[in-house]
Amino acid sequence: SIDAIAGNILVEPARGSGHASGGEMRFQPARLRTRVGEGGMDYKGFNIAVHEMGHNVEQTLSLNDIDYTLLEGVPNTAFTEALAFVFQNQDLDLLGIAEPNAMRDAMAALDTYWGACEIAAVALVDMGVWHWMYDHPDATPAQLKEAAIEISTDIWNRYYAPVFKKKDVVLLGIYSHMIHSLLYLPDYPVGHMIALQIEERMREVGAIGPEFERVATIGNVTPDMWMTQATGAPVGPEALLAATGRALDRVASQGGSR
Repeated sequence: SIDAIAGNILVEPARGSGHASGGEMRFQPARLRTRVGEGGMDYKGFNIAVHEMGHNVEQTLSLNDIDYTLLEGVPNTAFTEALAFVFQNQDLDLLGIAEPNAMRDAMAALDTYWGACEIAAVALVDMGVWHWMYDHPDATPAQLKEAAIEISTDIWNRYYAPVFKKKDVVLLGIYSHMIHSLLYLPDYPVGHMIALQIEERMREVGAIGPEFERVATIGNVTPDMWMTQATGAPVGPEALLAATGRALDRVASQGGSR
């Protein structure tokens, strides 16, 4: 029930922008860490807090309501992030100020596509840097820095310079999760793809809460098995690309620019 889930979440102040920490045994509280400024919580803080609350709800359901304790959780971090994205995308609805319409849905799809492309950039750098570190186990910090800059530039020039018409940008090397969080970044673009597939399923059945609860309790099975049970199709970019195409058509039909 809503009360049981809410009662299992403890809200605490965050040192950073926000964080979620699930329990390790059944009925141990999940912790929502969020930042509230001196003047109160602004929209950015609320948006992040809703994302972290999505983690907490998933953590509570996938720990306490799973059939077998050995299947506790979800397949991997990409799925954790996907379910938090689903929550985060409902933030305006939670505030009671959302105005559902076709154009809003189209812009949301484009935002998801752009978010996936953006975070995929640093994910590719993250993977490249880790490959480099394994190939150079005795590298110095200075050599690692130089390699990270070179890899960042190469990824930018290969995939993003053709779009932005500017070469040799090193911006992708600045992301803070890199190295520190052990190949966490690739989970984000995959998470965006998973989230969109889940949201499309929710729209088809006309239910958010019951579907969230259902998929959060599938268990820690293989990714494609989880995704097929959740949405009817395995993990992949097809749903996101199709939604993006439909969104571009919608924007173009309303007089927007492609």
